Amino acid sequence: MNRLATLGAMVAVLLPFQAVTAIRAIVFTTGLQQPVAFVADPADANVFYAVEQGGRIRIVRGRTVAEDFLDLRGAVSTGGERGLLGLALAPDFTTSGRFFVNFTDRNGDTVVARFHRGGGAVADSSSRFDFKWGSERAPAIAQPFSNHNGGHLAFGPDGFLYIGLGDGGSGNDPQHLAQNPSSLLGKMLRIDVNVPDSHETGYTVPADNPFVSGAAAAARPEIWSFGLRNPWRYSFDNPALGGTGAMLIADVGQNSWEEIDYEPRGRGGRNYGWRNREGAHPNVQSAAPAFEPLTDPIHEYDRTQGVSVSGGYVYRGRSLGAAFRGRYFFADFGSGRVWSLGLNVNANGDATAAGLTEHTADLGGTGQLGNVSGFGVDQAGELYVLSYNRGVVLRLLADIPPPSGLRIIR
Repeated sequence: MNRLATLGAMVAVLLPFQAVTAIRAIVFTTGLQQPVAFVADPADANVFYAVEQGGRIRIVRGRTVAEDFLDLRGAVSTGGERGLLGLALAPDFTTSGRFFVNFTDRNGDTVVARFHRGGGAVADSSSRFDFKWGSERAPAIAQPFSNHNGGHLAFGPDGFLYIGLGDGGSGNDPQHLAQNPSSLLGKMLRIDVNVPDSHETGYTVPADNPFVSGAAAAARPEIWSFGLRNPWRYSFDNPALGGTGAMLIADVGQNSWEEIDYEPRGRGGRNYGWRNREGAHPNVQSAAPAFEPLTDPIHEYDRTQGVSVSGGYVYRGRSLGAAFRGRYFFADFGSGRVWSLGLNVNANGDATAAGLTEHTADLGGTGQLGNVSGFGVDQAGELYVLSYNRGVVLRLLADIPPPSGLRIIR
């Protein structure tokens, strides 16, 4: 063995332990038009589906925007808060190819539709089936105004599909719809979509939905919770990666307060208070809420911080380091700021927020972030940020300083 090889075998470089306390963002993909959702393919870690508000779902393969997965531009009304707003892949998407979208149709009403992936990598547009709502079998959920459509879709740990609907729009919910038990608007819905393609409505109502029995309130059985203004992104703390299964809802405020709501796993039947409350504060109270008590948010911020909250995820990945695991990341669309919150979960499963930290500057500032319309998460729990106006998806990484104090031990 030569001298260099011997020396190499004897040398060890020791790095002092460095806890990760900061993060950074890198550009993951570009070339999108007004992205509002970013969904990972469960079977291929290199494939994502980017939802564009204008009506296209783009395939992102590696870091390159490839062909369309689905083009709904002919069916969607867009502009303002309307458009193609949500995508959820069925828990068995790898085998069934089923997925679900939420969009405003040409009349401005909300459609939730099921599709199948075709024989190749793209969707079969002819497989479209629009859910039929309630006993009247309505093919869409009527929206009285153009704003506050909600639009997000997500499967919970229980395998059911959750649908977040805004209050129908205008200002201060003039028809008090978020508290109307007969309206689906201003609510979180929970339905079972594991039905045959031939099923008449496309879904059934889970027997344990909180209003099925009428005990809490005589309400539409699809309703999971009341009192939302415009839930712009909600997510579940992923149990498969060590999370609690809780749902966190970012609800956009009216004139004063943006809020984050926390719901322990399986604890539906709550009333988050809109329009009687904005955040934790009294608002329009000329009509009573559907029922009480009203559940306050775990976090709120005023107009000095931002104007339109965009919800994210509880971080359960590895690359950012242990200090960030269990923290909830969210943003503000208008101000282009990003924060994370610590969550202190008690024995009953409820949580309080602690340790608010802003990451805007670390992530490149508002110039890099732009208008943050949402977040994405990959199979490993790593986070992505959607820049709506820039058409860019950013990936979050640990900002590890260069090592110092190296020494060689023989």
